[in-house]
Amino acid sequence: MMQRISIRSISATPVSVPTKRALVTRAHIFQSVPLILVDIETNEGITGRAYSFCYSQSVAKSSMVEVDELSRILGGQAVAPLELSGLMSRYFKLCSLTGPLLMVASAIDVAAWDVLAISANLPLSILLGAEQRSGPAYNSCGLGLITADAAADEAEELLFGGFCAVKMRLGRSSFGDDLAAVRAVRKRLPDDIALMVDYNQALTFAQAMQYCPAFDDEGIFWIEEPIRHDDYEHAALVARASKTPIQLGENCVGTRAIRDALKAVASDYLMFDQDRIGGVTGWRHAAGLASAYDREVSTHLLPEVSAHLIASTPTRQWLEYVDWADPILQEPLKIVDGMAVIADLAGNGLRWDTDAVEKYRMD
Repeated sequence: MMQRISIRSISATPVSVPTKRALVTRAHIFQSVPLILVDIETNEGITGRAYSFCYSQSVAKSSMVEVDELSRILGGQAVAPLELSGLMSRYFKLCSLTGPLLMVASAIDVAAWDVLAISANLPLSILLGAEQRSGPAYNSCGLGLITADAAADEAEELLFGGFCAVKMRLGRSSFGDDLAAVRAVRKRLPDDIALMVDYNQALTFAQAMQYCPAFDDEGIFWIEEPIRHDDYEHAALVARASKTPIQLGENCVGTRAIRDALKAVASDYLMFDQDRIGGVTGWRHAAGLASAYDREVSTHLLPEVSAHLIASTPTRQWLEYVDWADPILQEPLKIVDGMAVIADLAGNGLRWDTDAVEKYRMD
């Protein structure tokens, strides 16, 4: 019989880690990434870890209050992620478990699963019923809203490490500029390299109906979030009008949003973000829905844990790779010949470099 493991405390540390390449989107320029590092300490001496990408330093700092509050609420509880997920949902029911609150709850769920995998002395992917396998990754470290020539140069650089796919951002001041950038990048890349593009919700419905079909012969693997992420009715019309597959899902909050997107046939592919889907527990529910609808699933950011999650997803497709957390990790995720390699470590593989965490800690 498995020993009961209980929570002693939950703590978090806010850090701001500089990026190797600035990421320029229509909405924001990221020259550093604000993260909260979450640790669950158990009464049995096991530490579970997770981190969340907070988009702004203010969100990272304010999330500390919620972590402290949940530490008091969950202290003494068994490390049983399904039960903990229910407790957190009920606790935040009146104000709705969404936004930064959901990020915190999701990170706690991920750290709880890490505790269980470490206690079983298994990599998380194996605990979830998959093999300890590697999966195809696309490089998403850059290719923001820069000039066409600069984008072509950067796309070539992003192939280092044997990547077989890269992603670029769209949403320049004119469609002509976006098209020129896509053509410059596509011309520079070998034919067997997949090119994804991401509008980050920059288009109106009318623009999307015009622009997305115009990319049909440009060698693009998918067009991501051309319009508002939760406008499933119009996204479905864009998907039907475009031969190039439409991708969405990173902004879906919980499985109900995934269900609604699937019922509306809003996209050809799906992408889950572990911070918004509800951590490992929420991911497993969403992966079941995607499998029922035969929709291929890719990951959004947070590649270290996402590598385990995509390995255990029946309709797995791509892992989105970013190196943002590398400076604070003892063992960053390795990419070999374009494949993400899950380390032979118990748990999800996250181990903090304590000196680096202190260096990048927010005041």
